[in-house]
Amino acid sequence: MSIIYRAAAGVLLLISLCMTIADRSGSTAFAQASQTLVTDKPFVVEYYYKARWGYADEFIKLFKKNHFPVLKKEKELGRILELTAASPRYHGTEDGRWDYRVTITWKNVGVTQDGFDPATITKQLFPDQDTFKREEQRRFEILLAHWDLPIVDVDLFK
Repeated sequence: MSIIYRAAAGVLLLISLCMTIADRSGSTAFAQASQTLVTDKPFVVEYYYKARWGYADEFIKLFKKNHFPVLKKEKELGRILELTAASPRYHGTEDGRWDYRVTITWKNVGVTQDGFDPATITKQLFPDQDTFKREEQRRFEILLAHWDLPIVDVDLFK
């Protein structure tokens, strides 16, 4: 997620800079539009996971056990609006293969940059931190690739 966080930070910095310039020039409309972009618009990210051949089932089992409850808690807190997952029906070529796609609709881009630390949640949900850390280490050991892809809707009728 660090790539997304850096990209979102860049967007926030650019918007902040533009708002400062707009405020100095007296154009509050642009500043208000920029603030709306950051605070009100949902931010959708697709997270792709590619496990070693033969380990996809173990990966999703560990994901459901250790990571999904944390995401569900963030949804309860209002940080996440929607959370879905998918896997391809058939396998593709190795270079384009992925095993799971988790799509998260965040409340806005700001919640991905607000310094929220999920460690508090993991400590509450998983009091046996040694087991939790060992299982998370295993989940990442069997992971070959992971990428985060922020997406935007495309209006085909414009």
